[in-house]
Order: sequence, then structure tokens, then C-alpha cells
Amino acid sequence: MKIGILIVDDEDGIRRSLARLLKEDGYLVQVARDGEEALGIFEKDPHNFDIVICDLIMPGIDGIKTIEEINKIHQEITKIILTGYGTLESSIKAIEAGIDGFITKPFENKELRWKVRECYLKRKMKQFIAPDIFNELLREPAQLEPKTTSISILFSDIRGFTDLSTRTSPRDLATLLNRHYFHPLSEIIIKHKGTIDKYIGDGIMALFGAPVHQDNHEENAVRCAIEMVKKTEEINQGIKIGIGVCTGPVIAGVFGSVSKKEYTALGMPVNIAARLQKLATPGEVVISQETRKRLDGSIPFQYVGKLAFAEPYDSVLYYKWIKDG
Repeated sequence: MKIGILIVDDEDGIRRSLARLLKEDGYLVQVARDGEEALGIFEKDPHNFDIVICDLIMPGIDGIKTIEEINKIHQEITKIILTGYGTLESSIKAIEAGIDGFITKPFENKELRWKVRECYLKRKMKQFIAPDIFNELLREPAQLEPKTTSISILFSDIRGFTDLSTRTSPRDLATLLNRHYFHPLSEIIIKHKGTIDKYIGDGIMALFGAPVHQDNHEENAVRCAIEMVKKTEEINQGIKIGIGVCTGPVIAGVFGSVSKKEYTALGMPVNIAARLQKLATPGEVVISQETRKRLDGSIPFQYVGKLAFAEPYDSVLYYKWIKDG
């Protein structure tokens, strides 16, 4: 699945130059002479586009209005303004329209390519991943395309959350979760080169080894899980978590609809990690055999049992972290 770009500019030379450069980088490119034509192209199939690059000053509908109309259909699209007439007023309007970046004419080819990658990846990924992984994606954005890859998946969940939520006011609960759970544990995930896939209620799903490959993603995931448990105990705000980790082949990439897309992983190892998390009691880290056999032995685990699955899937042996080992 290649990244689709819609270029909107009333200057023929600019359209052709942009289209040539971006096609050379592997993007799927369509062009429009003005806002009306752009909206007509976009409305036919918004699924085709991930990025819109739009000139600010054009006959008829200007660039800001064009992007505002596109945004009504596809809020997740990356929006870039192309202009040689940058003013404070236009910049304010662009920010209000949710513009992700500006490219100033005349532009250098290298600068243009870098800016397009940077704006796209910042919108999609930056808040969820470590800075070095983000920079690697800037160099090679094709790593976001769906592919089969071996990774480690981590699921964290609060134990006794239903009871906690019934005896805590919504405002206090939000403060507790954001300040003492989501924020500190997300920082730990990023520290260990993980990618925050999503927050699911009081749960966190994280990926290690995707979108950028890591030779030691299993160890990164396990060490992250242990630090997360220790952090919640150190914070001592009544939050107790259980964590499950599984390693195996998944399909990882950007999936979703026009209105919302996200980078995620699909496959049996994801389901197993979620099941292992449910087996973990407060303060426990439970991992699959596949994860354990790729560790160097410095972290102690003990065999606990076997997870059974319906055919054609094999049962999975699982292990518990020896906390004081």
C-alpha cells in the first residue's frame, strides 16, 4: 500500500515538478489545477489520499478553504501548504485549519522530499515512538507499509479497575490515570524503543520491533514490562498492573478508514499477548515460550502452564517473571 498524494497548484510547472519528484520517491500522485478540481478528485475516492499539498493563493477557492473542505471528509490526512506569500494572517488561518507544515516556493528538491516525509510521519507516529525510531522512519517511510514481520507485543492492564472507577470521581480518575499510569508507563515504553499502539480503556498495547526492526525486541519488551511494574509500585497510587508479552510473526502496518487510520499489528501473537495479560496477577509479567527462548537468561522466569487454542493453532507454554529472583 503506497502513500497517495494530491497536489493542488494553479501553476503547471509547479505541478509537474512536484509530481515528478514525489513519483520518484515511490508516492502515488494525482494533480489538480485548482480547489474545485481537487475537491472533485478527492470526493470520488478519498481512500486514495494520505497527503494533500495545496498552493495557498489560487483562483477561485484558495488553499486554506480547499484544505478545510478536504478535512471535513478526511480529518486524518496530512495537510501541507505550498506558498511564496507567507504572512502572519495566512499562517494563523493555516494553523486553525490544522495544517501540518509549510513549503515555501521556490523550494529545493531535497528540502521538499524531507518536508513531505516529516509532516506525514509527525502526524502519524511521533507522539507514540522513540525519537531515534522516528528519525529512522523519516529516512525510510516505506517501513509503515503493511508487511509480515516478527515482533514482540506487550499488553498492560490495571487490576481491580472496575472497583477503582466506582469509588473515584471522573475528574480524579482522569487525573490518576493520566498522571500516574498512562504518562509514566508510556515514557518507559518509548525509553525501551517500543511503539505505543493504542490505549484500550485502562489498558496499553505496545509493539517492539515495529515499525523499525530491532534484533533484540524480545528483551526490550520484557525489560520494559518489568520497569512498568516497578514504576507503578514506586508511584504507589493504588494502581496495580498485570502484563503479558508474546513474540511471533504478525502483519504490521497502517490500517483503517478514511476518517481514522492507525499503525497496528494483526495476528495470533497479538491475541496470545492479550490472553497472557489476563493471566497475570497484580505485579506479574507473563511471557510466551517464544519470547523466553530468545532472552539471554539474565532475567529469571519460571514455567507456569499451557494455553490451549482451537485448531489449527498449537498450545502455548507461558512463564512468569520471578520477581525477587
